Amino acid sequence: MPSTARWPRRVVIAVAFTLTLLATAVPAQAHPYGYPQTVTIAADATRPEVVHLRWKAGGVDELTLLGVELGLLPQDRVLLDGAISFQASDATILASSTPFTNYLLKQMTVSSDGHACAGAVDPPSDLVGSGVDVDYTCAGPVGAARVEVRMLSDLDPAYQTVATGPRGQRQVYGPGRYAHDWAFGDAPLPSEASVADHDRATAWKVAGSVGPLLLVAAVVSLLRRQVRRRRAARALPS
Repeated sequence: MPSTARWPRRVVIAVAFTLTLLATAVPAQAHPYGYPQTVTIAADATRPEVVHLRWKAGGVDELTLLGVELGLLPQDRVLLDGAISFQASDATILASSTPFTNYLLKQMTVSSDGHACAGAVDPPSDLVGSGVDVDYTCAGPVGAARVEVRMLSDLDPAYQTVATGPRGQRQVYGPGRYAHDWAFGDAPLPSEASVADHDRATAWKVAGSVGPLLLVAAVVSLLRRQVRRRRAARALPS
């Protein structure tokens, strides 16, 4: 058989070896390199002093891991090989617990005019699908607010959070950038130039989180097409 007919197998082996190296580089008790967690930031339509935050985990394994770290779930949910054993009840246990409420209020904070806003967690009915809402009541109407997000950063500093806000504002929270100022109501946004620079930086940050997954998927798809072509060519009459 010509050597060119064997190259897809070599590529598969190379990709598998690379993925193995990447997997062993990930900390055993944290998985911050999958889909990022998200936070949606919004003003209240009728109460100008209130800011809403909605947090959603990037994957169900993060909820289990957080439950273990908060002492709500048994340690054996994190297996020896670093895999996490998720059960549907994990999210329910986490959502209804006081430690989770305290954790949210500690890791996500809002301040306006230099004063901290009081947070209140709305007990989530679907933590996996919809996330959890936290309302922050400030001393007066909010034109601009500083929102700090450190969700899961105490489990692994590599965790990032993709945040979206009013009028298309965006930010990626992560190491060295846990605080960001957001404009609400009629407050002026940053200049168009700085917004464009920020959008480009955000795009690169997000790409760094999900890009490797898309690359692997593209390689696998390419290999499958190549194998199908070779099989079709061998099936043709000589």
